[in-house]
Amino acid sequence: MSTTNVKPLGEYILISPEKPEKKTSAGIYLPENASEERPQQGKVIAVGDSEKIKVKKGQTVIYTRYGGADVKVDGIDHVIVATKDVLAIVEK
Repeated sequence: MSTTNVKPLGEYILISPEKPEKKTSAGIYLPENASEERPQQGKVIAVGDSEKIKVKKGQTVIYTRYGGADVKVDGIDHVIVATKDVLAIVEK
């Protein structure tokens, strides 16, 4: 099953979480256990059909740490979160 075949329903969003950084911007390497926390930022892969959804495919968003359900699509980890669990859009 490819991500193009996964279509969230209603107010749900499929997100591909970003991998945690191994090194800070100051050049300090983080220990392995420091990056075990689930990431809170990721790229929107697909959105449901609700008009309440304010994000679009391809945008990077910040979402609640423990919101959503973990799913594997084509062996890659993804998260399905409700619209209410998306906190912000990251503009680059």
